[in-house]
Amino acid sequence: MLNVGIVGATGYAGEQLVWILQNHPEVQVKFYSSHNYANVQFSDVYSNYFGFINDKCINIEEAENRLSEIDVLFIALPHGKAFKLTKRALEIGIKVIDLGADFRLKSEENYEAWYGLKHEFTASLESAVYGLTELKRKEIKKCNLLANPGCYPTATILALAPLLHNNLIFTDSIIIDAKSGVSGAGRAAVIGSLFTECNESIKAYGVTTHRHTPEIEQELSVISNSNIVVSFTPHLVPMNRGILSTCYGNLKTSLNTKDILEIYKDFYKEEYFVKIIEGIPETKWVKGSNLCHIGLRVDERTNRVIVVSAIDNLIKGAAGQAVQNMNVMFGINETMGLEFIAMAP
Repeated sequence: MLNVGIVGATGYAGEQLVWILQNHPEVQVKFYSSHNYANVQFSDVYSNYFGFINDKCINIEEAENRLSEIDVLFIALPHGKAFKLTKRALEIGIKVIDLGADFRLKSEENYEAWYGLKHEFTASLESAVYGLTELKRKEIKKCNLLANPGCYPTATILALAPLLHNNLIFTDSIIIDAKSGVSGAGRAAVIGSLFTECNESIKAYGVTTHRHTPEIEQELSVISNSNIVVSFTPHLVPMNRGILSTCYGNLKTSLNTKDILEIYKDFYKEEYFVKIIEGIPETKWVKGSNLCHIGLRVDERTNRVIVVSAIDNLIKGAAGQAVQNMNVMFGINETMGLEFIAMAP
């Protein structure tokens, strides 16, 4: 039985961790930590847990004092908040899975340029493993510090990896148009995320400046063994959850849709959570699951391939992938606790 602590348990990603781990047969959650709801019963924050979780949330200082009780620490905090706690946990032999951005980028300079903060634990950057499970499983098995990928990068990198691995597209032609539900903005009361601001509207944001850009470029560059620069534009759509990432690339040779679909099916043939579909993905068919649906078409008129991927931003794009990584890190069946399909309608 794994003993687990969750810091940032009352944010959307943290709550989804609680939801998944509540039904994981190999896990016992020892504490739930929250900055805003310290000393408040967890089920008073999320009433769906009434009668199931009676624990009160603790503050981060108490969580640090209780690290010796756990085997793995999940941190679901905003960027810049994980340095001290991560360092302390690693010092006493506790594995850390960070759902934030503090350990995703290998370059200290990139982190400081894109996030506007000084990195306070640079010694960790070399050993931290970027936890896109389907592509980094061997490294994940041996790691102590795991950087859980962002939601947009998860959908996008999975969509583009087979093309780059097989050298099928010109790397300077990649354009990514991605759309997310409002839960991706977090639970804080921000004007741009309020119902009246988001409903009956769609908007691009972070145009040329979104912080997931260097993360996408870093990992695609590793896959292609070349320096990749992408055009990435995210959009906010008026739904609770889900990401749809539409990726464009110019083909080096003339291939049709059937040819590339077969390449994708072969690339992901051993993967439980990645489904290559004949149609075009929709977020409703992955909602509430750890699945990634990928579909594609070749525009033979322009010799361009268009790959569409859909995930639930809070599950495969956050908490579900974190649990998937935990399973790999501790030698548990990778799908344990995650074998639920999407809920419809």
